[in-house]
This record gives sequence, C-alpha cells and structure tokens, in this order.
Amino acid sequence: MTVSDREAVTADIENELTLLSRHYVHSQRAGLQIDRSAYLLLSRLELEHPVTLKELSEAFRLDISTINRQIGALLRRGLVERVPDPDGGLARKVQATDLGLEHLRSDRQLSRSGVERVIGGWSDGDREELRRLLSKFNAEVENLEGRSWPRRSREGRLGS
Repeated sequence: MTVSDREAVTADIENELTLLSRHYVHSQRAGLQIDRSAYLLLSRLELEHPVTLKELSEAFRLDISTINRQIGALLRRGLVERVPDPDGGLARKVQATDLGLEHLRSDRQLSRSGVERVIGGWSDGDREELRRLLSKFNAEVENLEGRSWPRRSREGRLGS
C-alpha cells in the first residue's frame, strides 16, 4: 500500500468514526433516563468504585470543575453518593447508588438493543471481527494516552 493509499484509508476511517459517533449520540434518545455524560460516569463508577473527583478527572481527561459539576448533577438526582474513603483517607469519594446503576443498566439495555437492530443480520464472524477491531482500536488509544479503561471480562469479572 502506498503512502497515498494509507492516507486515504486513514481519512475514510476518521470519517466513519465521526459518523459512528453521530449515529450513537443521536440514536435511542427516546426512553433513555440519563444523558451521555451521566452514562459514561456511571459506567466508570460501576467498574471502579468508590473514587475521588480527582481520579475521575484524570480518567476522563477533564478539568476537575467539569467533573464536579457533572457529579453535582448526579448527586441531586440521587444517582451517586459521597462516601468516606474506605482506606481511611481524608478525601471523600463518590460511588453510584442503586438507583444510578438501575438507570445505567436500563439505558445500556436500550443501547444494546439498538446495536442489535443494526447488526442483527450479521454473521457471527462479522460480529466478532467488529468487536475485535473496536477493542484493538480502543486499546491503542488507551496505550497512547498511557491510561487504560477498566473492563468486565466476558465472565463478568473486572479485567483489563
């Protein structure tokens, strides 16, 4: 493949990722209980809890004031709660409440149903290839950023 061909493929991939983001953001809004930022924060808190605002700020690469504002909105809705550091530290931590996890899981099911509508006719091999390539892409992003995102293993345990 020539340099020009590689550049064209990279441009196509960037365009497809832009479209993927657009489709994801605009799909399934009806019936969702939480917005995208709440979904992402609760997803992280589901896998890694409790955490400090600083830890969330670093994980999301956002200013602490942004995280504080977003967590404040979740606190007011009863979706997260502040808790003492279980290790005895001075900083208070936040964790998802049962209600927050309930909303997250409900919205996740709607999202998965939307994905299934798109790939419902795909072969098992095509599904696996998409999963593998998306996982590889995300792992490379995490590697470049020097920070990994916690994941559940297929058995449901926390893994990397």
